[in-house]
Amino acid sequence: MTNSMFASIKDSLAKPAQSSSSTSNILRLKTGNTYTIRLLPYTPEPSKTFFHYFSHGWVSEATGQFQSSISPQTWGERDPIAEARFRIMRTGSEEEKEKAKVLTRREQWLINVYVVKDPENPENEGKVKILRFGKQLHKIIMEAIEGDDADEFGEKIFSYPEGCNLRVKVEEQGGYPSYVTSRFANPSEIPGLSEDGLGSLYEQAFELDKVYPVKSYDELVTMLNEHYYGKDSSETEPSTSTATPTTAAVDDDDDLDFGDVDTSSKENVDSDKVKELLDTLD
Repeated sequence: MTNSMFASIKDSLAKPAQSSSSTSNILRLKTGNTYTIRLLPYTPEPSKTFFHYFSHGWVSEATGQFQSSISPQTWGERDPIAEARFRIMRTGSEEEKEKAKVLTRREQWLINVYVVKDPENPENEGKVKILRFGKQLHKIIMEAIEGDDADEFGEKIFSYPEGCNLRVKVEEQGGYPSYVTSRFANPSEIPGLSEDGLGSLYEQAFELDKVYPVKSYDELVTMLNEHYYGKDSSETEPSTSTATPTTAAVDDDDDLDFGDVDTSSKENVDSDKVKELLDTLD
């Protein structure tokens, strides 16, 4: 990497990031396609290059529509939906336990990416989008950052204009999308992207922890009562728990990776490792 590129990264530290309160900027991945992207560091605060979160989702008893929310356990806070499932699985009837199986969690990550090739929506090419991914792509990325592939890739997966693209191959396995054959490619330049334009590129990065709007603990209790228990909103009563930051509608159709997650030992992208990699870009 050159000194001018590193200077561009440092210059962008003082500039505000773009933010969004919707999922409209999330890259839509369709089975059967291969997407070529370059991971984009969040230069204002490298530790926020990845946003790691947990979410719930189920079909509403009241409306028949899919309801979803980010779990407050994303921030280490109490989660009324997880608490309800825990109580039911411990003391509920067999019928209640069977129904409660829909209250599972999904573990996912967000990262800004530069879109090199989008066969489904070519208008996205040359733009900054958000990649939402689950455990399969997380494993591939972590291998490149600090695993067996780190010597080959390492900081090059964040480098511009020459660096390693990620080829996201979306296949179908068992009726669900699979990303296991996705791979980082050998270093190459992005056509049409010069070092002079890097500062502008970094400014386009989204503040990932603000992509989804938030709800309080009590709002999640109301959501649970209305859409899981099927109670009318007038029947619900606010809890006495302290409100905590969380949730929004989450459009989760890209990486179906459901299951209970032990947050006490959750695997996460190492923010210190990301900082270390960015420090090597001079």
